[in-house]
Amino acid sequence: MPILISLLLSGFIGMFSETALNVALSDLMNVLQITPSTAQWLTTAYLLTLGILVPISGLLLQWFTTRQLFVAALIFSILGTFLAAISPNFEFLLTARVVQAMGTSLLLPLMFNTILVIIPAEKRGAAMGMIGLVIMVAPAIGPTIAGLLIESLSWHWIFWLSLPFLVIALLFGIVYMQNVTEVTKPKIDVLSIILSSLGFGGIVFGFSSAGEAEGWGSPKVIFSIIVGVVALLLFVIRQNTMKKPMINLRAFKYPMFVVGVAMVFICMMVILSSMLILPMYLQQGQGYTAFKAGLLLLPGGLINGLMSPIMGRLFDKYGPKWLVIPGLVIVAVTLWFFSSINAASTVAFIIVLHSALMIGVSMIFMPAQTNGINQLPMELYPDGTAIMNTLQQVAGAIGTALAVSIMTAGSKNYLKGVDNPADPANLLPAFTQGVQNAFIFGLIMSVVGLILAFFIRRVIVQHKAQAPMH
Repeated sequence: MPILISLLLSGFIGMFSETALNVALSDLMNVLQITPSTAQWLTTAYLLTLGILVPISGLLLQWFTTRQLFVAALIFSILGTFLAAISPNFEFLLTARVVQAMGTSLLLPLMFNTILVIIPAEKRGAAMGMIGLVIMVAPAIGPTIAGLLIESLSWHWIFWLSLPFLVIALLFGIVYMQNVTEVTKPKIDVLSIILSSLGFGGIVFGFSSAGEAEGWGSPKVIFSIIVGVVALLLFVIRQNTMKKPMINLRAFKYPMFVVGVAMVFICMMVILSSMLILPMYLQQGQGYTAFKAGLLLLPGGLINGLMSPIMGRLFDKYGPKWLVIPGLVIVAVTLWFFSSINAASTVAFIIVLHSALMIGVSMIFMPAQTNGINQLPMELYPDGTAIMNTLQQVAGAIGTALAVSIMTAGSKNYLKGVDNPADPANLLPAFTQGVQNAFIFGLIMSVVGLILAFFIRRVIVQHKAQAPMH
C-alpha cells in the first residue's frame, strides 16, 4: 500500500499539470505575448519528450532499481515544476515543461510495471482501476482548478500548487519504496535509441505541427512524418534481428496484447481529441470562461475516476468482453449526439453527454489494457508497458492533430459556401460545423474499436506475482 500511495500521488500530479495548462493557454498568450501555435508548443514539447523517452523506459527498468528510478523521476518532476512556477518568459517555461516531462516519462512505465509485478493477476483489475482513477481524475479536475487559480491568482500557481505534493511523494517513496525488479543491465544499443527517438519523435512532431498552424501540406510536416515512419521501420527490423532487443517486439505475438494495444490507441485518440475540442467549443462557441468550462467538464471526469475501480473489480470477476463492447456502444452513441452540438445546446445536455462519454471510456480503457498485458509472460512486462505507454502518447498527438485539422477544414468549407465569409455572423456557425465534423471523426474511430472488440477474449494468467525485494 505505501508503494502504491507514493506512485499514485506522484502520477496524479504529473497528469494534473499535463491538462491544467491547457486551460491556461489563452491566458498565457496574453501575458507572454505569443500566438496560439507558439503556445501549443507547451503541450507538444511535453508529448514529444514522452514520445522519445517512454520507449527507452523498458531498458531503464532493467538497468536501475525501482527506488533509483522513482527518486530520479520525482527529482525531475520537482525541478521542472519549480522552474515552471518561477518562469519569467515563454522559453523558460518551455524548458521547464521538458524537464517535467522527463519525470513523467520515467514515472508512468514504473507505476504500471511495479503494479504488474507485485499484485497477483486475480486482483490486478482492481489495482489497475486505482491507476485509472488517478490517470482520469487528475486531467478532469486539472482544468477546473486551473480556471479557478487563473481567475483569482496567476498561472504560476498551477505549478506552486503541485510542488508540495511532489515533495511529499518523494519523501514517502524514499522511506517506503522497495525494489521489485531485478537489475540485469542488458547491453545498450545506441542505434536502437536513435531510431526509436527519431521514429516516435518524428511522428509526434509531424502530427502536432499539422494540428497547429502548419497544415498537412507543409514540407516540415511531411518530412517529419516520413522520417518518423522510416526510422520506426528500421527500428522494428533492428529489434527483430537482435538477440537482446531494446524493446522486445515479441509481445506482439500475443493476440490479446495486440487487441489491447489497438483498443488503448483508439480510446486515447477519442478521449484526447474530445477533451481538446469540447473545452474549446465551450469557451469560443458558447462564450464561457475557463473556470465555467472546467466546471462543466468536472462531473464527467469525477464519474470516470470513480467508475475506474468499479470497472477494475468487474473485470476481475467477469473479464473484458462484457465491459468493452457496451463501453464502445456508449461512446459511439454519445459522439453521435455530440456531432449535432450547436449554440442552442443546453448546459445539462453537455454535462450528461460528457458524463456518458466518460463512463464509456472507463469501461474500455483499463479492461482492454489489463487483459492485453495479462497475456504476456512476466519477462515481457517492461516491454509491454513501454509499448502501451509510448503508443498512448503517439495516439494523443495523432488524435488531437487530426481533430484540430478536421475542425479547421470544416470551418473553411462552411465559409466557402456563404456570400460574405468575412461577416462575423458567419464565424460561429462555421466554427460549430468544424466542431461537429471533429466529433464525427471520433464516432468513426469508436465504430472501428467496436468491430475490434468482438475479437477480445479473457486471458487466464498462469504465473504468480512477486514479493518486493529489499
